[in-house]
Amino acid sequence: MSTDTPASAPAESAAERYLAVQRSDEFAGLRRALRGFVFPMTVAFFLWYALYVILSAYARGFMGTKLFGNINVALVFGLLQFVSTFVIAWLYARFADRRIDPVADRIRAEIGEVTHEHGPRG
Repeated sequence: MSTDTPASAPAESAAERYLAVQRSDEFAGLRRALRGFVFPMTVAFFLWYALYVILSAYARGFMGTKLFGNINVALVFGLLQFVSTFVIAWLYARFADRRIDPVADRIRAEIGEVTHEHGPRG
C-alpha cells in the first residue's frame, strides 16, 4: 500500500506541470497565433464558397456564360474552389513552420523534460 503514494506523486507533478504550461503566456500566444490564422482563413473560405453556391443558384445566366469552348464561369469557379483549398493548405503549412512549430517544439521540450524525469506517463 505504501507504494501507491510515491507512484502517484510524480503523476500529480506532471499534471501540475501540464496545467502550468497551459496557463503560460507562451502557450496562450501559441493559441492566439493559431486562432489568428485559422478563424480569418475559415471565414474567407466560407464566404468564397458561399459566393459560388449563391451565384450557382441565383445567377445562372452569369455562371453559364461561356468563356471559351465548353468552359463556363461555373466550371472555372468550381475549379478555383480546389485551387483555393490547396493555397490555404500551403499558406497554413508555411505559417505553422514559421510561427506555430517553433513554439510548440519549445513547449513539448519543456513537458518532455518532466515526462523523462518521471517515466513515460508522468
